[in-house]
Amino acid sequence: MQLFARDIMTKNFDTIFMDEPVEKAIKKILNAKVRPTGHKTVSLMVVDYDNGLVGTVSMYYILYHLRPSYLNYGIDGNELSWKGEVDDFVREVKQKKVVQIMNDVILSVPADEPVISILDRMIKNNLRRISVVDNGRLIGVVYMSDIFYHLFSE
Repeated sequence: MQLFARDIMTKNFDTIFMDEPVEKAIKKILNAKVRPTGHKTVSLMVVDYDNGLVGTVSMYYILYHLRPSYLNYGIDGNELSWKGEVDDFVREVKQKKVVQIMNDVILSVPADEPVISILDRMIKNNLRRISVVDNGRLIGVVYMSDIFYHLFSE
């Protein structure tokens, strides 16, 4: 069975503008649709006002930026007292703009890319999703969970 990106890509994906507040991204992810494969999307494709893809924002990136940045420099979070600080962290991350926390590394594939090639690229780059583009325009998204579904559900 030969599958291509066009065969399994999600065409009904969620987007958010890059200058929207993270709070809007949080709400969109919390209320995300369940894809036909039964998986719920936990990420958004970030676009500019020309609908050009500029990055992705996901539950992971939001939670990563919720943490104080000093934890990225070798400080162990379980050695600190977090009493009363979590509400401040939540409030601060909600006020940021999507562009401040998004992943701006964009890897994409054409619609005629074979699924095994896509899977290989996703695994090597530790990706859970990859955009499908045609003439520079975002036309779909391939999710790792959907590859798994299409390969093993039958």
